[in-house]
Amino acid sequence: MGSGSVQPITKAKATGRISDPIFVGLLWASGIFVLILLGLIIAELFQGGLPALKHFGLDFIWSPAWNPVTENFGALVMIYGTLFSAIIAVVVALPLSFGIAFFLTEIAPQPLKRPIGVAVQLLAAVPSIIYGMWGFFVIVPLMAAYVQPPLIDTIGNLPVIGALFAGPPLGSGMFTAGLILAVMILPFITAMFVETLESVPPMLKESAYGIGATTYEVYKNVSVPYGKTAMVGAIMLGLGRALGETMAVTFVIGNATRMSASLFAPGATIASTIANEFPEAAIGSLKLTSLLQLGFILFVISFIVLALSRALVRSRLD
Repeated sequence: MGSGSVQPITKAKATGRISDPIFVGLLWASGIFVLILLGLIIAELFQGGLPALKHFGLDFIWSPAWNPVTENFGALVMIYGTLFSAIIAVVVALPLSFGIAFFLTEIAPQPLKRPIGVAVQLLAAVPSIIYGMWGFFVIVPLMAAYVQPPLIDTIGNLPVIGALFAGPPLGSGMFTAGLILAVMILPFITAMFVETLESVPPMLKESAYGIGATTYEVYKNVSVPYGKTAMVGAIMLGLGRALGETMAVTFVIGNATRMSASLFAPGATIASTIANEFPEAAIGSLKLTSLLQLGFILFVISFIVLALSRALVRSRLD
């Protein structure tokens, strides 16, 4: 009996001595594969855009020109449009995400909580081109007919702030693109907010209720401070999602390679410019290398956003 039980144990140890190194090796290979893949993408974008950088120098980053006829290219308009539309999206989506998360975790009755939660998750599954078509055929006409005209006629005449609402009511533009992006990043931010708020220990909230705190005070002084680190990460995740969106923005931003302070003016982002211009760029042309350099700049912007988010999370943890 004793010798029979020793034999399986010995075989298991022998198998473990063989399988464990293989398993560890596969884990190392998976991690290294990610680094290699990321490095190849960066190298390809940088090498492909290097001729444009050599031709225009660092002025490529600061130049607002984009003229395929004269082959004069610059990235400033696209960088501005990318950051401006993404910031609008976060500003619009953030309070909505807070409100939906608060409703689902504190207010909503149980029969209503699940359908709303599923609806929010389904928003994340909608393809970006569907958002773009919805924005083009529904949101753009509504903006041109009912939203932009009254804002232009009222706020547009005010000093200083009026520049943000100046221009003709085209419907498409930076603000419309920001609204579509806000709808697209809303489910990502909301889902993380809900998970964060649900992870708050019930003892903390019950203690606050026990000393007479209201539901809002518990949310403000207990739930949000407890999960603020994860919430910062959720906001940065939404910002990163908005920075790289392509098709939905291409439908509604107007695709004009010029800068304007107005929220209603047409513009362009890095992603939308690449989507519009890439099919017409000849292999080896200065236009193609400029587009590849735009892709590299978008990657750098995304990396900076990620680094800032990690820095913010670490500062809050400290």
